[in-house]
Amino acid sequence: MKDRHPILDQEQIKHKIRRIAYQIYESNIEEQEIIIAGIAKNGFILAEKIETELKEISPLKIILCKVEMDKKNPLGEIKTSLSPEQYKNKSIILVDDVLNSGTTLIYGVRHFLEVPLKHFNTAVLVDRNHKKYPVKADFKGISLSTSLSETVKVSFEKGKERVELF
Repeated sequence: MKDRHPILDQEQIKHKIRRIAYQIYESNIEEQEIIIAGIAKNGFILAEKIETELKEISPLKIILCKVEMDKKNPLGEIKTSLSPEQYKNKSIILVDDVLNSGTTLIYGVRHFLEVPLKHFNTAVLVDRNHKKYPVKADFKGISLSTSLSETVKVSFEKGKERVELF
């Protein structure tokens, strides 16, 4: 088994999420409402946590959207809990837990670009800097320079939230 290296603990994750929420609010200060679209599973959990923070610090109306896709086959069907009409001409933040190669995020972005949007950003808890696509995280908790053989694991297990490097 690979050695575990703790990257973020529960308090540090909470702090990073709060900072991301402030950045999202600052870049959407003119908006009445925004859509936070989280890529299932951990991306959606992170989106829910960002929503909670945003509700504490801003008057923004937050609409959550769950994005379901096969991360191993991102060209497959992508399902969202909102219809395209519901996010048309709106500000969207697409959220995932870890940005590895950028594959998941770029295909998620592509899905939302099928209708006109007012504003589009991405947010991740961990950016690994191994992109093979021209996608970036507009809001990120932490940037890590890792080797391709290493794995970043985010756990949102209640009371034991953590980010580890294997």
